Amino acid sequence: MQRLTAKRTVHNVSLSLSRRCISFSSSTSQTATAAPVDEFLGKLPPFGYTPPPYTGPSADAIINTRKEFLSPSNSMFCLYKNPLNIVDGRMQYLFDESGRRYLDAFAGIAVVNCGHCHPSVVEPVINQIKKLQHPTVMYLNHAIAELSEALASKLPGDLKVVFFTNSGTEANELALMMAKLYTGCQDIVSVRNGYHGNAAGTMGATAHSTWKFNNVVQTGTHHALNPDPYRGVFGSDGEKYARDVQDLIQYGTSGHIAGFICEVIQGVGGIVELAPGYLSAAYDIVKKAGGLFIADEVQSGFARTGDFWGFEAHNVVPDIVTMAKGIGNGFPLGAVVTTPEIAGVLTRRCYFNTFGGNAVAATAGLAVLNVIEKDKLQVNASMVGSYLKGRLSQLKEKHEIIGDVRGRGLMLGVELVSDRNLKTPATAETLHIMDQMKELGVLVGKGGYFGNVFRITPPLCFTKDDADYLVEAMDYSMSRM
Repeated sequence: MQRLTAKRTVHNVSLSLSRRCISFSSSTSQTATAAPVDEFLGKLPPFGYTPPPYTGPSADAIINTRKEFLSPSNSMFCLYKNPLNIVDGRMQYLFDESGRRYLDAFAGIAVVNCGHCHPSVVEPVINQIKKLQHPTVMYLNHAIAELSEALASKLPGDLKVVFFTNSGTEANELALMMAKLYTGCQDIVSVRNGYHGNAAGTMGATAHSTWKFNNVVQTGTHHALNPDPYRGVFGSDGEKYARDVQDLIQYGTSGHIAGFICEVIQGVGGIVELAPGYLSAAYDIVKKAGGLFIADEVQSGFARTGDFWGFEAHNVVPDIVTMAKGIGNGFPLGAVVTTPEIAGVLTRRCYFNTFGGNAVAATAGLAVLNVIEKDKLQVNASMVGSYLKGRLSQLKEKHEIIGDVRGRGLMLGVELVSDRNLKTPATAETLHIMDQMKELGVLVGKGGYFGNVFRITPPLCFTKDDADYLVEAMDYSMSRM
Protein backbone atom coordinates (compact mmCIF):
# COMPACT_ATOMS: atom_id res chain seq x y z
CA MET A 1 0.00 0.00 0.00
CA GLN A 2 1.37 3.38 -0.88
CA ARG A 3 1.21 5.74 2.09
CA LEU A 4 -0.62 8.98 1.34
CA THR A 5 1.30 11.04 3.85
CA ALA A 6 4.29 13.34 3.54
CA LYS A 7 7.63 11.80 4.56
CA ARG A 8 9.57 13.31 7.43
CA THR A 9 12.57 11.66 9.06
CA VAL A 10 13.15 11.50 12.79
CA HIS A 11 16.03 13.92 12.33
CA ASN A 12 13.60 16.61 11.17
CA VAL A 13 11.32 16.32 14.18
CA SER A 14 13.01 18.92 16.39
CA LEU A 15 13.06 21.43 13.53
CA SER A 16 9.40 20.80 12.79
CA LEU A 17 8.48 21.13 16.42
CA SER A 18 10.36 24.40 16.79
CA ARG A 19 8.27 25.78 13.97
CA ARG A 20 5.20 24.53 15.78
CA CYS A 21 6.38 25.94 19.09
CA ILE A 22 6.19 22.63 20.96
CA SER A 23 9.59 21.14 21.71
CA PHE A 24 11.26 19.31 24.54
CA SER A 25 14.85 20.04 23.54
CA SER A 26 16.92 22.93 24.85
CA SER A 27 18.00 23.87 21.35
CA THR A 28 14.46 24.91 20.43
CA SER A 29 13.36 26.35 23.77
CA GLN A 30 13.86 29.96 22.65
CA THR A 31 11.53 29.53 19.70
CA ALA A 32 8.94 27.77 21.86
CA THR A 33 9.00 30.56 24.45
CA ALA A 34 8.64 33.26 21.84
CA ALA A 35 5.34 31.99 20.48
CA PRO A 36 2.07 33.20 22.01
CA VAL A 37 0.48 30.69 24.39
CA ASP A 38 -2.83 30.76 22.52
CA GLU A 39 -1.35 30.08 19.09
CA PHE A 40 -1.32 26.56 17.70
CA LEU A 41 0.78 26.27 14.58
CA GLY A 42 0.54 22.54 14.05
CA LYS A 43 -0.79 21.15 10.79
CA LEU A 44 -2.09 17.71 10.01
CA PRO A 45 0.26 15.77 7.73
CA PRO A 46 -0.70 16.09 4.05
CA PHE A 47 -3.12 13.45 2.76
CA GLY A 48 -4.21 12.81 -0.80
CA TYR A 49 -7.94 12.37 -0.38
CA THR A 50 -10.85 14.79 -0.29
CA PRO A 51 -14.31 13.37 0.42
CA PRO A 52 -17.25 14.21 -1.83
CA PRO A 53 -19.73 16.79 -0.50
CA TYR A 54 -22.04 15.38 2.18
CA THR A 55 -25.76 15.67 1.49
CA GLY A 56 -27.21 13.63 4.37
CA PRO A 57 -28.90 14.74 7.60
CA SER A 58 -27.13 17.16 9.93
CA ALA A 59 -25.62 16.26 13.28
CA ASP A 60 -28.54 17.90 15.08
CA ALA A 61 -31.06 15.88 13.07
CA ILE A 62 -29.23 12.64 13.82
CA ILE A 63 -29.08 13.46 17.54
CA ASN A 64 -32.84 14.03 17.62
CA THR A 65 -33.49 10.76 15.78
CA ARG A 66 -31.20 8.84 18.13
CA LYS A 67 -32.98 10.31 21.15
CA GLU A 68 -36.35 9.24 19.83
CA PHE A 69 -35.64 5.83 18.33
CA LEU A 70 -32.31 4.42 19.60
CA SER A 71 -32.08 2.53 22.88
CA PRO A 72 -31.55 4.90 25.83
CA SER A 73 -28.20 3.29 26.70
CA ASN A 74 -26.84 4.16 23.25
CA SER A 75 -28.80 7.22 22.15
CA MET A 76 -26.47 9.69 23.84
CA PHE A 77 -23.31 7.58 24.03
CA CYS A 78 -21.07 10.26 22.54
CA LEU A 79 -17.54 11.25 23.47
CA TYR A 80 -17.80 15.02 23.06
CA LYS A 81 -19.90 17.98 24.16
CA ASN A 82 -20.68 18.60 20.51
CA PRO A 83 -20.88 15.11 18.96
CA LEU A 84 -19.14 14.53 15.66
CA ASN A 85 -21.08 13.48 12.58
CA ILE A 86 -18.50 11.26 10.86
CA VAL A 87 -19.42 10.63 7.23
CA ASP A 88 -16.24 9.42 5.52
CA GLY A 89 -12.92 7.81 6.30
CA ARG A 90 -9.66 6.82 4.63
CA MET A 91 -6.81 4.99 6.34
CA GLN A 92 -5.94 6.83 9.59
CA TYR A 93 -8.24 9.79 8.91
CA LEU A 94 -11.94 10.53 9.38
CA PHE A 95 -14.06 13.32 7.89
CA ASP A 96 -17.07 15.11 9.33
CA GLU A 97 -20.12 16.48 7.52
CA SER A 98 -18.29 19.69 6.60
CA GLY A 99 -15.39 17.76 5.06
CA ARG A 100 -13.02 18.55 7.93
CA ARG A 101 -10.31 15.92 8.41
CA TYR A 102 -9.48 14.34 11.78
CA LEU A 103 -6.57 12.16 12.83
CA ASP A 104 -8.19 8.99 14.17
CA ALA A 105 -6.25 7.69 17.17
CA PHE A 106 -9.07 5.42 18.38
CA ALA A 107 -9.85 3.30 15.28
CA GLY A 108 -13.44 2.59 16.24
CA ILE A 109 -12.26 1.18 19.62
CA ALA A 110 -9.21 -0.72 18.31
CA VAL A 111 -11.18 -2.18 15.40
CA VAL A 112 -9.95 -0.62 12.16
CA ASN A 113 -6.42 -2.02 12.28
CA CYS A 114 -5.82 -1.86 8.53
CA GLY A 115 -7.19 1.67 8.17
CA HIS A 116 -10.58 3.03 7.13
CA CYS A 117 -11.78 1.80 3.75
CA HIS A 118 -8.48 0.11 2.90
CA PRO A 119 -8.87 -0.78 -0.79
CA SER A 120 -7.44 -4.26 -0.30
CA VAL A 121 -10.19 -4.97 2.24
CA VAL A 122 -13.03 -3.16 0.47
CA GLU A 123 -12.54 -4.64 -3.00
CA PRO A 124 -12.62 -8.35 -2.06
CA VAL A 125 -15.67 -7.71 0.13
CA ILE A 126 -17.52 -5.94 -2.71
CA ASN A 127 -16.67 -8.77 -5.10
CA GLN A 128 -17.90 -11.36 -2.60
CA ILE A 129 -21.13 -9.56 -1.76
CA LYS A 130 -21.94 -9.30 -5.48
CA LYS A 131 -21.61 -13.08 -5.81
CA LEU A 132 -22.87 -14.51 -2.53
CA GLN A 133 -23.65 -12.93 0.81
CA HIS A 134 -24.83 -15.65 3.18
CA PRO A 135 -25.00 -19.30 2.13
CA THR A 136 -24.92 -20.69 5.76
CA VAL A 137 -22.11 -22.97 6.94
CA MET A 138 -24.33 -25.96 6.18
CA TYR A 139 -23.17 -25.54 2.58
CA LEU A 140 -19.57 -25.56 1.47
CA ASN A 141 -17.92 -22.22 0.74
CA HIS A 142 -14.24 -21.48 0.36
CA ALA A 143 -14.19 -18.20 2.37
CA ILE A 144 -14.71 -19.66 5.85
CA ALA A 145 -12.35 -22.58 5.14
CA GLU A 146 -9.54 -20.33 3.90
CA LEU A 147 -9.89 -17.94 6.85
CA SER A 148 -9.84 -20.84 9.33
CA GLU A 149 -6.61 -22.16 7.84
CA ALA A 150 -5.02 -18.70 7.73
CA LEU A 151 -5.93 -17.97 11.37
CA ALA A 152 -4.60 -21.33 12.57
CA SER A 153 -1.28 -20.60 10.85
CA LYS A 154 -0.89 -17.50 13.05
CA LEU A 155 -1.15 -19.43 16.32
CA PRO A 156 1.37 -21.66 18.11
CA GLY A 157 1.23 -25.32 19.02
CA ASP A 158 -1.99 -27.24 18.57
CA LEU A 159 -4.24 -24.16 18.44
CA LYS A 160 -5.81 -24.95 15.10
CA VAL A 161 -9.58 -25.43 15.46
CA VAL A 162 -11.60 -22.28 14.78
CA PHE A 163 -15.17 -21.37 15.76
CA PHE A 164 -16.53 -18.16 14.26
CA THR A 165 -18.82 -15.70 16.04
CA ASN A 166 -20.04 -12.16 15.41
CA SER A 167 -18.39 -10.34 18.32
CA GLY A 168 -15.93 -10.50 21.19
CA THR A 169 -18.73 -11.06 23.69
CA GLU A 170 -19.91 -14.13 21.77
CA ALA A 171 -16.35 -15.42 21.47
CA ASN A 172 -15.69 -15.09 25.19
CA GLU A 173 -19.06 -16.65 26.09
CA LEU A 174 -18.21 -19.66 23.94
CA ALA A 175 -14.71 -19.93 25.41
CA LEU A 176 -16.04 -19.91 28.98
CA MET A 177 -18.61 -22.58 28.13
CA MET A 178 -15.98 -24.77 26.48
CA ALA A 179 -13.69 -24.50 29.50
CA LYS A 180 -16.50 -25.60 31.81
CA LEU A 181 -17.49 -28.49 29.57
CA TYR A 182 -13.93 -29.71 29.10
CA THR A 183 -12.95 -29.62 32.78
CA GLY A 184 -16.29 -30.51 34.34
CA CYS A 185 -15.83 -27.55 36.69
CA GLN A 186 -17.83 -24.34 36.97
CA ASP A 187 -15.36 -21.95 38.62
CA ILE A 188 -13.80 -19.19 36.50
CA VAL A 189 -11.07 -16.81 37.64
CA SER A 190 -10.76 -13.43 35.96
CA VAL A 191 -8.85 -10.26 36.79
CA ARG A 192 -10.26 -7.15 38.44
CA ASN A 193 -10.67 -4.17 36.13
CA GLY A 194 -10.95 -6.54 33.17
CA TYR A 195 -13.70 -6.40 30.55
CA HIS A 196 -14.87 -9.48 28.62
CA GLY A 197 -18.33 -8.66 27.26
CA ASN A 198 -21.92 -7.79 28.05
CA ALA A 199 -23.76 -11.12 28.05
CA ALA A 200 -24.46 -13.18 31.18
CA GLY A 201 -21.23 -15.17 31.49
CA THR A 202 -18.91 -12.48 30.21
CA MET A 203 -20.53 -9.81 32.36
CA GLY A 204 -19.91 -12.09 35.33
CA ALA A 205 -16.24 -12.42 34.35
CA THR A 206 -15.99 -8.65 33.82
CA ALA A 207 -14.71 -7.00 37.00
CA HIS A 208 -15.61 -3.37 36.42
CA SER A 209 -18.87 -2.13 37.98
CA THR A 210 -19.49 0.40 35.21
CA TRP A 211 -20.31 -2.46 32.87
CA LYS A 212 -22.23 -4.80 35.21
CA PHE A 213 -25.97 -4.93 35.89
CA ASN A 214 -27.09 -6.04 39.32
CA ASN A 215 -29.03 -9.10 38.17
CA VAL A 216 -26.03 -10.98 36.79
CA VAL A 217 -25.48 -14.34 38.49
CA GLN A 218 -21.84 -14.47 39.54
CA THR A 219 -21.81 -17.84 41.28
CA GLY A 220 -18.52 -19.54 40.47
CA THR A 221 -16.78 -16.39 39.23
CA HIS A 222 -13.76 -15.16 41.19
CA HIS A 223 -11.95 -11.88 40.54
CA ALA A 224 -8.23 -11.80 41.26
CA LEU A 225 -6.20 -8.73 42.19
CA ASN A 226 -5.38 -6.57 39.20
CA PRO A 227 -1.62 -6.74 38.51
CA ASP A 228 -1.53 -3.02 37.71
CA PRO A 229 2.04 -1.67 37.94
CA TYR A 230 0.77 1.91 38.42
CA ARG A 231 -2.11 1.57 40.89
CA GLY A 232 -1.75 -1.99 42.16
CA VAL A 233 -0.85 -2.84 45.77
CA PHE A 234 2.32 -4.72 44.75
CA GLY A 235 3.58 -2.32 42.10
CA SER A 236 5.39 -4.23 39.36
CA ASP A 237 5.88 -7.47 41.29
CA GLY A 238 3.91 -9.86 39.11
CA GLU A 239 4.55 -12.96 41.20
CA LYS A 240 2.98 -11.40 44.30
CA TYR A 241 -0.22 -10.67 42.38
CA ALA A 242 -0.23 -14.24 41.08
CA ARG A 243 -0.36 -15.55 44.66
CA ASP A 244 -3.86 -14.09 44.89
CA VAL A 245 -4.92 -16.45 42.09
CA GLN A 246 -3.55 -19.30 44.20
CA ASP A 247 -5.46 -18.05 47.27
CA LEU A 248 -8.73 -17.74 45.31
CA ILE A 249 -8.41 -21.31 44.11
CA GLN A 250 -7.45 -22.68 47.52
CA TYR A 251 -10.07 -20.85 49.57
CA GLY A 252 -12.86 -20.08 47.10
CA THR A 253 -13.15 -23.27 45.05
CA SER A 254 -12.84 -27.04 45.40
CA GLY A 255 -9.21 -26.69 44.38
CA HIS A 256 -10.07 -27.31 40.75
CA ILE A 257 -11.27 -24.68 38.30
CA ALA A 258 -12.61 -24.50 34.75
CA GLY A 259 -10.40 -21.69 33.59
CA PHE A 260 -8.67 -18.36 33.90
CA ILE A 261 -9.59 -15.58 31.45
CA CYS A 262 -7.37 -12.55 31.07
CA GLU A 263 -6.71 -9.62 28.75
CA VAL A 264 -2.98 -9.33 28.21
CA ILE A 265 -3.45 -5.56 28.10
CA GLN A 266 -6.69 -4.31 29.66
CA GLY A 267 -8.47 -2.15 27.09
CA VAL A 268 -11.67 -0.78 28.61
CA GLY A 269 -9.90 -0.75 31.98
CA GLY A 270 -7.48 1.92 30.74
CA ILE A 271 -4.71 0.22 28.71
CA VAL A 272 -3.26 -1.50 31.78
CA GLU A 273 -0.28 -3.77 31.15
CA LEU A 274 0.10 -6.79 33.39
CA ALA A 275 2.97 -6.59 35.90
CA PRO A 276 6.07 -8.42 34.62
CA GLY A 277 6.08 -12.10 35.46
CA TYR A 278 2.39 -12.20 36.36
CA LEU A 279 0.94 -14.12 33.46
CA SER A 280 3.50 -16.92 33.42
CA ALA A 281 3.17 -17.37 37.20
CA ALA A 282 -0.65 -17.33 37.06
CA TYR A 283 -0.54 -19.75 34.12
CA ASP A 284 1.39 -22.33 36.16
CA ILE A 285 -1.04 -21.97 39.09
CA VAL A 286 -4.09 -22.38 36.85
CA LYS A 287 -2.70 -25.44 35.08
CA LYS A 288 -1.96 -27.14 38.41
CA ALA A 289 -5.61 -26.57 39.36
CA GLY A 290 -6.72 -28.29 36.15
CA GLY A 291 -7.95 -25.07 34.52
CA LEU A 292 -7.65 -23.78 30.99
CA PHE A 293 -5.99 -20.48 30.18
CA ILE A 294 -8.17 -18.27 27.95
CA ALA A 295 -6.32 -15.38 26.32
CA ASP A 296 -8.75 -12.56 25.53
CA GLU A 297 -7.14 -10.97 22.46
CA VAL A 298 -10.25 -9.06 21.39
CA GLN A 299 -8.45 -5.70 21.56
CA SER A 300 -4.78 -6.65 21.62
CA GLY A 301 -4.71 -9.14 18.73
CA PHE A 302 -3.89 -8.75 15.06
CA ALA A 303 -0.53 -6.99 15.39
CA ARG A 304 -1.76 -4.09 17.54
CA THR A 305 0.87 -4.53 20.27
CA GLY A 306 3.78 -5.04 17.86
CA ASP A 307 3.46 -8.81 18.33
CA PHE A 308 0.73 -10.54 16.38
CA TRP A 309 -0.83 -11.65 19.68
CA GLY A 310 -0.41 -9.91 23.00
CA PHE A 311 0.29 -13.16 24.86
CA GLU A 312 3.48 -13.68 22.86
CA ALA A 313 5.26 -11.15 25.11
CA HIS A 314 4.60 -13.35 28.18
CA ASN A 315 6.09 -16.70 27.11
CA VAL A 316 2.84 -18.64 27.53
CA VAL A 317 0.71 -20.63 25.11
CA PRO A 318 -3.03 -20.39 25.87
CA ASP A 319 -5.47 -23.27 25.68
CA ILE A 320 -8.08 -21.03 24.07
CA VAL A 321 -7.66 -17.69 22.26
CA THR A 322 -10.58 -15.33 21.67
CA MET A 323 -10.55 -12.54 19.12
CA ALA A 324 -12.77 -9.95 17.43
CA LYS A 325 -12.48 -6.21 16.63
CA GLY A 326 -9.33 -6.05 14.46
CA ILE A 327 -10.10 -9.40 12.80
CA GLY A 328 -12.67 -7.80 10.47
CA ASN A 329 -11.55 -4.16 10.18
CA GLY A 330 -15.12 -3.09 10.93
CA PHE A 331 -17.06 -6.15 9.79
CA PRO A 332 -18.89 -8.03 12.60
CA LEU A 333 -16.61 -11.00 13.10
CA GLY A 334 -15.15 -12.83 16.08
CA ALA A 335 -13.49 -16.18 16.64
CA VAL A 336 -12.43 -18.75 19.19
CA VAL A 337 -9.37 -20.86 18.44
CA THR A 338 -8.48 -23.91 20.52
CA THR A 339 -7.04 -27.41 20.30
CA PRO A 340 -8.80 -30.37 18.65
CA GLU A 341 -9.13 -32.07 22.05
CA ILE A 342 -10.86 -29.11 23.70
CA ALA A 343 -12.95 -28.41 20.60
CA GLY A 344 -14.35 -31.93 20.82
CA VAL A 345 -16.57 -30.98 23.76
CA LEU A 346 -18.95 -29.19 21.40
CA THR A 347 -19.73 -32.45 19.60
CA ARG A 348 -21.70 -33.60 22.66
CA ARG A 349 -24.60 -31.49 21.47
CA CYS A 350 -25.32 -29.35 18.44
CA TYR A 351 -23.47 -26.00 18.51
CA PHE A 352 -24.31 -23.60 15.70
CA ASN A 353 -23.86 -19.90 14.94
CA THR A 354 -26.04 -18.65 12.09
CA PHE A 355 -23.95 -15.67 11.03
CA GLY A 356 -20.55 -16.63 12.43
CA GLY A 357 -18.03 -16.64 9.60
CA ASN A 358 -20.54 -15.81 6.88
CA ALA A 359 -19.06 -15.44 3.40
CA VAL A 360 -18.74 -11.64 3.45
CA ALA A 361 -17.30 -11.41 6.97
CA ALA A 362 -14.88 -14.28 6.31
CA THR A 363 -13.71 -12.57 3.12
CA ALA A 364 -13.03 -9.43 5.14
CA GLY A 365 -11.12 -11.43 7.74
CA LEU A 366 -8.90 -13.05 5.15
CA ALA A 367 -8.28 -9.67 3.51
CA VAL A 368 -7.24 -8.24 6.90
CA LEU A 369 -4.62 -10.95 7.37
CA ASN A 370 -3.29 -10.29 3.87
CA VAL A 371 -3.07 -6.53 4.46
CA ILE A 372 -1.29 -6.92 7.81
CA GLU A 373 1.32 -9.03 6.01
CA LYS A 374 1.55 -7.01 2.79
CA ASP A 375 1.69 -3.58 4.44
CA LYS A 376 3.98 -4.79 7.25
CA LEU A 377 1.57 -3.40 9.83
CA GLN A 378 3.02 -5.43 12.69
CA VAL A 379 6.43 -3.87 12.14
CA ASN A 380 4.86 -0.43 11.80
CA ALA A 381 2.86 -0.85 15.01
CA SER A 382 6.05 -1.73 16.88
CA MET A 383 8.16 1.04 15.38
CA VAL A 384 5.65 3.89 15.42
CA GLY A 385 4.23 2.73 18.74
CA SER A 386 7.64 2.84 20.40
CA TYR A 387 8.27 6.27 18.92
CA LEU A 388 4.90 7.60 20.07
CA LYS A 389 5.31 6.15 23.56
CA GLY A 390 8.67 7.89 23.80
CA ARG A 391 7.15 11.21 22.75
CA LEU A 392 4.33 10.79 25.27
CA SER A 393 6.84 9.96 28.00
CA GLN A 394 8.62 13.21 27.19
CA LEU A 395 5.30 14.97 27.51
CA LYS A 396 4.90 13.46 30.97
CA GLU A 397 8.09 15.23 32.06
CA LYS A 398 6.55 18.52 31.02
CA HIS A 399 3.00 18.18 32.36
CA GLU A 400 2.28 17.20 35.97
CA ILE A 401 -1.21 16.11 34.98
CA ILE A 402 0.22 13.02 33.26
CA GLY A 403 0.59 10.32 35.89
CA ASP A 404 1.49 7.38 33.69
CA VAL A 405 2.26 6.46 30.09
CA ARG A 406 1.96 2.77 29.28
CA GLY A 407 1.16 0.12 26.71
CA ARG A 408 2.87 -1.59 23.80
CA GLY A 409 2.84 -1.02 20.08
CA LEU A 410 -0.16 1.04 19.08
CA MET A 411 -2.16 0.16 22.18
CA LEU A 412 -1.14 3.02 24.47
CA GLY A 413 -2.61 4.70 27.51
CA VAL A 414 -2.02 8.10 29.11
CA GLU A 415 -3.45 8.37 32.62
CA LEU A 416 -4.26 11.86 33.91
CA VAL A 417 -4.15 12.75 37.60
CA SER A 418 -4.64 15.98 39.51
CA ASP A 419 -2.07 14.91 42.13
CA ARG A 420 0.81 12.65 41.17
CA ASN A 421 1.54 11.53 44.74
CA LEU A 422 -2.07 10.64 45.54
CA LYS A 423 -2.80 9.56 41.96
CA THR A 424 -6.11 11.43 42.13
CA PRO A 425 -8.01 10.76 38.88
CA ALA A 426 -8.34 13.89 36.72
CA THR A 427 -11.67 12.85 35.20
CA ALA A 428 -13.07 16.29 34.36
CA GLU A 429 -9.73 17.42 32.96
CA THR A 430 -9.59 14.35 30.73
CA LEU A 431 -12.91 15.23 29.12
CA HIS A 432 -11.83 18.85 28.66
CA ILE A 433 -8.53 17.94 27.01
CA MET A 434 -10.27 15.42 24.75
CA ASP A 435 -12.62 18.17 23.59
CA GLN A 436 -9.72 20.53 22.98
CA MET A 437 -7.82 17.90 20.99
CA LYS A 438 -10.93 17.27 18.91
CA GLU A 439 -11.03 20.97 18.05
CA LEU A 440 -7.43 20.60 16.84
CA GLY A 441 -8.39 17.60 14.70
CA VAL A 442 -7.26 14.69 16.89
CA LEU A 443 -9.61 11.95 18.13
CA VAL A 444 -8.65 9.73 21.06
CA GLY A 445 -10.69 7.42 23.28
CA LYS A 446 -10.94 7.26 27.03
CA GLY A 447 -11.14 4.44 29.55
CA GLY A 448 -10.26 3.31 33.03
CA TYR A 449 -12.62 2.95 35.97
CA PHE A 450 -12.50 6.71 36.59
CA GLY A 451 -12.58 7.70 32.92
CA ASN A 452 -9.21 9.44 33.23
CA VAL A 453 -7.11 7.50 30.72
CA PHE A 454 -6.61 8.40 27.07
CA ARG A 455 -6.89 5.24 25.00
CA ILE A 456 -4.64 5.64 21.98
CA THR A 457 -5.36 2.78 19.59
CA PRO A 458 -5.08 4.17 16.05
CA PRO A 459 -5.14 2.25 12.78
CA LEU A 460 -1.84 0.42 12.39
CA CYS A 461 -0.95 2.50 9.31
CA PHE A 462 -0.33 5.42 11.72
CA THR A 463 2.91 7.26 10.86
CA LYS A 464 5.54 9.12 12.87
CA ASP A 465 4.18 12.34 11.38
CA ASP A 466 0.77 11.42 12.78
CA ALA A 467 2.36 10.64 16.14
CA ASP A 468 4.07 14.04 16.18
CA TYR A 469 0.83 15.84 15.46
CA LEU A 470 -1.04 13.93 18.16
CA VAL A 471 1.60 14.83 20.76
CA GLU A 472 1.64 18.46 19.66
CA ALA A 473 -2.15 18.70 19.98
CA MET A 474 -2.07 17.06 23.41
CA ASP A 475 0.77 19.28 24.58
CA TYR A 476 -1.01 22.43 23.42
CA SER A 477 -4.31 21.36 25.00
CA MET A 478 -2.61 20.62 28.33
CA SER A 479 -0.66 23.88 28.24
CA ARG A 480 -3.95 25.80 28.12
CA MET A 481 -5.44 24.10 31.18
